[in-house]
Amino acid sequence: MFKNNGKKTAISIASTACLCLLLLLVAVQQHHYRAQVVVEEEERTHGEDTGTRSVEQDAGVKRGFSAYFTKLARGRREVEKPAHSSASSAEPLPAEDISADDIFIAVKTTKKFHQSRLNLLLDTWISRNMQQTYIFTDGEDEELKKKIGSHAINTNCSAAHSRQALSCKMAVEYDKFIESGKKWFCHVDDDNYVNVRTLVKFLSQYPHTQDMYLGKPSLDRPIEATERLGDNKMKPVNFWFATGGAGFCVSRGLALKMSPWASGGHFMNTAEKIRLPDDCTIGYIIESVLGVPLTRSNLFHSHLENLQQVSRSEIHKQITLSYGMFENKSNIINLKGAFPVEEDPSRFKSVHCLLYPDTPWCPPQVAF
Repeated sequence: MFKNNGKKTAISIASTACLCLLLLLVAVQQHHYRAQVVVEEEERTHGEDTGTRSVEQDAGVKRGFSAYFTKLARGRREVEKPAHSSASSAEPLPAEDISADDIFIAVKTTKKFHQSRLNLLLDTWISRNMQQTYIFTDGEDEELKKKIGSHAINTNCSAAHSRQALSCKMAVEYDKFIESGKKWFCHVDDDNYVNVRTLVKFLSQYPHTQDMYLGKPSLDRPIEATERLGDNKMKPVNFWFATGGAGFCVSRGLALKMSPWASGGHFMNTAEKIRLPDDCTIGYIIESVLGVPLTRSNLFHSHLENLQQVSRSEIHKQITLSYGMFENKSNIINLKGAFPVEEDPSRFKSVHCLLYPDTPWCPPQVAF
């Protein structure tokens, strides 16, 4: 009997324990459910703000990357721009401070052109640059001496337009430049207008002590010549040269190095070695003998090019201008200036009034 009662008691206790355990599990489950509901409610309450911030952040990141790549692409385009695009908006810094007094401007002419060509230059650009300009001719002219004094130099060379006569005058030009002590030697012909203000700015970009040969070739390829070495030996040479018809400039540093082939009577001897005119001989000495390359500039102009292509708005930027015949037609600057073509066939007077409207003989309405 006691055994049966003990079994019943044990069963009752086990059942009660199981029931308590079951109730405990149910309570834990309900607590977990409530906690989950609270979490979901909080997420639901703040979900919209959180989602909005997330979208805005994503958009901000996208905008940031877009702006970055846009800036990067813009920077790359700036780097890839041609060098002259930036140079056109700002003038290059000068290498040294020079003035017109530092330049020796040699004008080559002949006596028969004193009236028809030289007087025009004396009335225009030379009138403002008397101290810098030296006229090399082949005959005495008292009227010319009255206008320019000792800067009128009779070379006593032949009046012929031969390579020997031209080289004779160039030899005198070179020697007079060396004697002057000036920093730059610039040669032009008697059919050139020289804008000295622009020339000064141009030359200031280069140190006069360095080897500088500045001008424009008239050919599209190096000239070919034969150098005579003696004993009937010859050597082919080719080199670039700046045409004297457009004008060219040589730094003093380079001119001094030319001395063994150019000073005294050596220039004419050198010219005979290659049997070419004066400007070619200058190119030969500089490029072929000394190994100094020509620095080209399109600011120099000769009658051998189409001068119609120089626009009015660009005239003040040019160093030299010219006139003459081109392809059997009158070759002049296309400029509707102060004077009609009949009164100013070279257009030099109109150009001068465009650049210097304060000139007394220029019409008052002309201004640049």
